[in-house]
Parts: sequence; structure tokens; C-alpha cells
Amino acid sequence: MAPPRPKLLSMETGEVKQDKEGNTVFTVGLSVADNESGRVELVNVAVSGDPGLSIGQIVTPVRLVGFPWEQHINGVLKWGIAFKADRIVPAGADVQAA
Repeated sequence: MAPPRPKLLSMETGEVKQDKEGNTVFTVGLSVADNESGRVELVNVAVSGDPGLSIGQIVTPVRLVGFPWEQHINGVLKWGIAFKADRIVPAGADVQAA
């Protein structure tokens, strides 16, 4: 896991993204391992509010969703999957109580 950092709307202005309630949206970098293939993916997950996690911590994203996106930037089509979770909690935590 990479440390949470505020998600920027604009690199030029430094404007930080906020959710509907005015909370700062954070990006958390997670590594996801597939035990069968041994493949590891690195994904960024957006979450409202600082989840208060530290580097290397094993975590569980709660209500993780992914949605496809595409955008033309300087005439080049870029695409990917954006991930969002309601919360990201330490592994083994009671996700109902967290």
C-alpha cells in the first residue's frame, strides 16, 4: 500500500477533489495479488476522507467498485478503469463497525 494522498483535479492549479459533502477525496495506491497466477497489479483507489493508513499495511477496501473511462488527451485516446471504495480499513477489521 502507498500512503494516502489528496486527489488533484488539476496539476496546474493544485485544486483538490472533494466529494458531495465537502470531504477531501484521497487516492490510495494498492497492490493486488492473484494467488493462482502469481500476478500483481497496482491500482489507485479513491476514498472520501483520509483513511489514516500507513505504507505497507495490509488493507481491505470496503464496497470497492470499478468503472471504465476513456478520454482524448492531445489527440490520443487514453482509457482505463477507475476504482472507488466507501472505506479502506486494516485487514481483519470489522468492516461493519469501521
